[in-house]
Amino acid sequence: MSRVRVRQHVNPLAQKYQVSIDALNWEKIYTHYQQPLHLDIGCARGRFLCQMAEVSKNWNFLGLEIRQPLVEEANRIRDDLDLGNLHYLFCNVNNSLRSLLSSLPSQTLQRVSIQFPDPWFKTRHAKRRVVQPELVAELAEYLAPGGIVFLQSDIEFVAVEMCDRFASHPIFQRQGGGEWLSENPLAVATEREIATQNKGEPVYRAIFVKS
Repeated sequence: MSRVRVRQHVNPLAQKYQVSIDALNWEKIYTHYQQPLHLDIGCARGRFLCQMAEVSKNWNFLGLEIRQPLVEEANRIRDDLDLGNLHYLFCNVNNSLRSLLSSLPSQTLQRVSIQFPDPWFKTRHAKRRVVQPELVAELAEYLAPGGIVFLQSDIEFVAVEMCDRFASHPIFQRQGGGEWLSENPLAVATEREIATQNKGEPVYRAIFVKS
């Protein structure tokens, strides 16, 4: 099956992406809606989450993506595989996360991943980057105690900025003494991660735990 073609970068500050989504009916989305939830922010084509859902049936997985055609394609693949623990959602996480998570059963959100987000290299575009202080505060509110946030990027300044923003929140503690993780602690690598490593280039990884 051919891949859906989309723009590589989407400006999350554009007017068309300013409408927040409504709360979800979690019981209708997942076969076992009270299982622990892994939230992947910026899931792109969703291949990573699809593999995670296949190998971890006792977890639910939710991918958020701002490019709607990718979400529609990913949900079609999920349906073909009959994965009742996986869902993809089209939204702008920077204005929809609170309304999305406020309806989630308490203590359900236990893991968050933000992997290879758009770097938006120019300083004047910094507000387009996904990890903003408001996002960190919302995750701090809804992530279960002991829950983790896994960050990785192949752009060092992006990884540093993400880490600085989580480290600035008193409830998050970085694992590993501030050193980059040498390996991915999850069971599946993303396509971007595999491609970066195949080129012999570094990947900057960190885990933060909600204390």
